[in-house]
Amino acid sequence: MTAGESPAADDAVWGPEPPAPLVRPFLLTAGRIAGGDSLVPPIPIETQVIATDVGLATLDAFAFDQHRDIIMICRQPQSLAEIAAKLRMHLNVIRVLADDLRADGQLALYVPQDGSARDATVLRRVIDGLRDIPDSRGRVRER
Repeated sequence: MTAGESPAADDAVWGPEPPAPLVRPFLLTAGRIAGGDSLVPPIPIETQVIATDVGLATLDAFAFDQHRDIIMICRQPQSLAEIAAKLRMHLNVIRVLADDLRADGQLALYVPQDGSARDATVLRRVIDGLRDIPDSRGRVRER
């Protein structure tokens, strides 16, 4: 923005969507991929994530805004899929970052039981939850 330009001028340039983040995903994950260690499978997408007291206390100390954003979103339990959708980041990037934050004691992860992924009621709730997410125009699909 130049001198004399109003903040609304940015909206005219970028539209309703802000520009892509300046930090590329491979920098956020230091080149690591989810499940890159063959002994540890990637965190399931339905895993519930919640911020710990340690994470909430260190909100101002993160090197990357994305770490802070994950902690802020996780004040209430969220699935990895919800976090990825809300932050508009790739799911595997969220998996790596969430695992890092868990290792630092800033997030608590609650992995569902093995049989729950095959439970039809869980699948129905996931489908309903996905339908409740607004599309790019802000409209919610009808059920």
